[in-house]
Amino acid sequence: MADRLTGGDSSLLRRINAAVTLRALRSGNSVTLTQLVGETGLSRPTVEGVIEGLVETGLVAEVEQPREDGQPGPGRRGRPARWFRFRAEAGHILGIEIGVHDIRVILADLTGEVVGSHFKPVDETLEAEDRLSAVRTAVAEVLRKAGISRDNLWAVGIGTPGIVDREGTVQLGTAMPGWTGLDLGARLRRSFRCPVLIENDANLAAIAEHWQGAAVGADDVVFVMAGLSPGAGSLINGRLHRGYGGAAGEIGALHLLGQEVTPERLLSTTGKPLNPLDEAAVARVLRLAREGDEVAKVAMDRFLTRLVQGVAALVLAIDPRLVVIGGWAAGLDGVLEPLRERLAQFTLRAPEVALAALGSEVVAMGALRVALDHVEEQLFAVDPPRI
Repeated sequence: MADRLTGGDSSLLRRINAAVTLRALRSGNSVTLTQLVGETGLSRPTVEGVIEGLVETGLVAEVEQPREDGQPGPGRRGRPARWFRFRAEAGHILGIEIGVHDIRVILADLTGEVVGSHFKPVDETLEAEDRLSAVRTAVAEVLRKAGISRDNLWAVGIGTPGIVDREGTVQLGTAMPGWTGLDLGARLRRSFRCPVLIENDANLAAIAEHWQGAAVGADDVVFVMAGLSPGAGSLINGRLHRGYGGAAGEIGALHLLGQEVTPERLLSTTGKPLNPLDEAAVARVLRLAREGDEVAKVAMDRFLTRLVQGVAALVLAIDPRLVVIGGWAAGLDGVLEPLRERLAQFTLRAPEVALAALGSEVVAMGALRVALDHVEEQLFAVDPPRI
């Protein structure tokens, strides 16, 4: 991908000039050579040479001069200026969530502008091989609807529950059958001719909320996936904190330290285990608690106590500016105020607490951002290729 920037020229100075020019083009609408000279600080002959190379690679296109009324076509008299634009459609990226109950795929261009999406419900008992097949089907469908070739993909980001190492192997994934030990990266890289990046779902949710959601402008953030066995993703100084083995934020395991009530009995109102994956049953208990049902309120109190223990541990360790709560589609709005109050009791400096803003697409959007980051690293790379 890096050679697309300069047509294969590995000259460091040329690569720097190309990256500077491309960044100026990518940040706005059509611009003239004169404007590019002013924005980049490069000489006109240098910009002309760089633009010529970028046009050859397909990343930049020359366009008609806009008229004074904003329409394309001839404008004022005299020698017309040459106008250029970044071709965001020159490549595409995918963000994919492989969830317990559904597969989500988001397709975007090279600026991150979403151009297509697909949602596919799946059964929680689906075996790993069938789940991967559902992913491939969903990808094929979103590409077909958008009229985009698989060869036009530059990077793919994928989110999954569980502890994922840097190579994309699921070290521990109890939410889905056959997931623990699955080399997800190797399996899915066979389906694409571009880089495939695998990450934990809560980590991606933190990235997404920082990009376009409730955490915009906050660089020290904890995102809590507030299930019965919660997980969390953390950003420190705007960068994802994965931990040495990718297990940072797995606060759902804290109950094991004290052998407390198991996740299955946390929100149970009958004394029988409640399936943590049964979102409808969980939503019902949360609703009953809001309506004043005494048994449900006791269950909700157990849930809040457990959640506060996990979140407080992260807050004390990281001291984030903001804690974003997401995960369940229903019932979480009633959690925020009690959570704020209890965190103030158990932490030295209570953080802001907010509800996630991106809803059910948060993980796929985080995966898209990771793919876009990879593309931008390649587009704006200035180091010469290693020999």
